[in-house]
Amino acid sequence: MVTVLPAGLSQVVLHRFADVDAGERGVAGYLDPFGNGRARYPYARWVSPEREIGFPATELVPSWTATTPPGSWLEVELQGRTAAGATTKWYVMGRWASGEDSIHRTSLPGQGDDDGDVAVDTLVARRPLVAYRLRLTLYGEGARVRSAGVMASAVPARASVPPSAPGGPGTGVVLDVPCRSQKVHKGHYPQWDGGGESWCSPAAVTMVLEYWGRGPGPEELSWVDPGDPCPAVDHAARHMYDHSYQGTGNWPFSVAYAGGYGLDGFVTRLRSLAELERLIAAGVPVMTSQSFKEHELPGSGYSTSGHIMVVVGFTEAGDVVANDPAAPGDGSVRRVYPRAAFENVWLRSTSSGGSCTSFTRRTILFPLPTAIGDRC
Repeated sequence: MVTVLPAGLSQVVLHRFADVDAGERGVAGYLDPFGNGRARYPYARWVSPEREIGFPATELVPSWTATTPPGSWLEVELQGRTAAGATTKWYVMGRWASGEDSIHRTSLPGQGDDDGDVAVDTLVARRPLVAYRLRLTLYGEGARVRSAGVMASAVPARASVPPSAPGGPGTGVVLDVPCRSQKVHKGHYPQWDGGGESWCSPAAVTMVLEYWGRGPGPEELSWVDPGDPCPAVDHAARHMYDHSYQGTGNWPFSVAYAGGYGLDGFVTRLRSLAELERLIAAGVPVMTSQSFKEHELPGSGYSTSGHIMVVVGFTEAGDVVANDPAAPGDGSVRRVYPRAAFENVWLRSTSSGGSCTSFTRRTILFPLPTAIGDRC
């Protein structure tokens, strides 16, 4: 579905793929650059039909949920078609496994050419794209893709964004999402993105998983220090970690991680808090990405070049109720941020342009577009 918007707003389209049964099969080798050496794998490959975008897009990002038993993994690729009719090469958007006994999950830098480049989880088009194909290759035995999607967007340059009017369906609704601070994990397991100081994404994903009654069980958490305040956050950081990017903020990897616990989700770009209110009204918390100086978001108490929060509701006046993992402890995670200030630092092009992610126990049926997220 393509959403036609007034001038000055983002253009976004989301395609979901339900039938991803593989066709081509063979055997191929892979050298893991992070230590597992070279191995040969049987593979099965699926290629989507070409999908028209409906406008010249400058950014594309895929997301997926999959099952990868021990010894198996997934490679995700995109190929575009420019407005001039030229076809790009296949860009690798991620090599992913849920576990650690096959490959190290990773994005792939150094793919840039005249048509575009891959910035961690985002295909950035130097020549705008009007169509694309998605390719999924399953390596090893037993791997299965449950769902896949691709976002394409074109975000206008704008330093500030006018606020949307309060009074939407989410007014006065606050979801009972557990509060998890990243800061209480400072210094924990620094091999994964330096420890809790950088774990806004794992903390946010953990909050959403717990809201839906999902997440790792005691056996999966047995490796975590028994004195840890919330072992599930450490587990999420470990299993969302991108070994090339050296961070836990690869958003498609967060979708895939949550998908391992039965949730459906995708990375998304919204155009206003009014759109986000529809999800809150439906009982769906939303992870948002924003960057700001301390004075731009009253009540934050910090500045950031990229940070993830979970929007859990709205006050009766329409202000944003957010679980902010940058709080010093779980008891101060729940915050109320002024609507206009929050919307501006979230939507402007110098921030994330409205980036967010949502997860549910069912497929979201709202006609919502998607986008990439900034990384924390």
